[in-house]
Amino acid sequence: MTKQIYSSAADAETAFYEALARSDLDAMMAVWSEDDEVVCIHPDGARLVGLAAVRESWRQLFAGGVRLIVRTSHQVASASMLLTVHSVIEHVAVEGDDRLHPPMAATNVYARGAHGWRMVAHHASPLPELASSTPQGDPRVVH
Repeated sequence: MTKQIYSSAADAETAFYEALARSDLDAMMAVWSEDDEVVCIHPDGARLVGLAAVRESWRQLFAGGVRLIVRTSHQVASASMLLTVHSVIEHVAVEGDDRLHPPMAATNVYARGAHGWRMVAHHASPLPELASSTPQGDPRVVH
């Protein structure tokens, strides 16, 4: 089987979210680098390192039968010739569930190699709820 060649990080990211929407494990793993130093952190999940651990986590997620609908927005990209980092807001819905789910912050990292662009890291986390007592426009100190 010939692996898809993604000519840009954007193409790889589109394929990632399409595979997620279809719960397609083979398509999902086609997006990932074959380097065993890949990293994946699912929302509220452990840090998974290595292709086998990443594959197993997606297999378990897809085997649960839940179909996710993910729309991304507010992309911030940092790119060089060999590495691209996308920070996005993920708006996640569960097929057949009308509840509004809080958005996620996701960081997707892609590396360019001999066979095109591949994902080397995905980290998604729930966004903290904005404190209602914080006036609009005031800076929020994180550290």
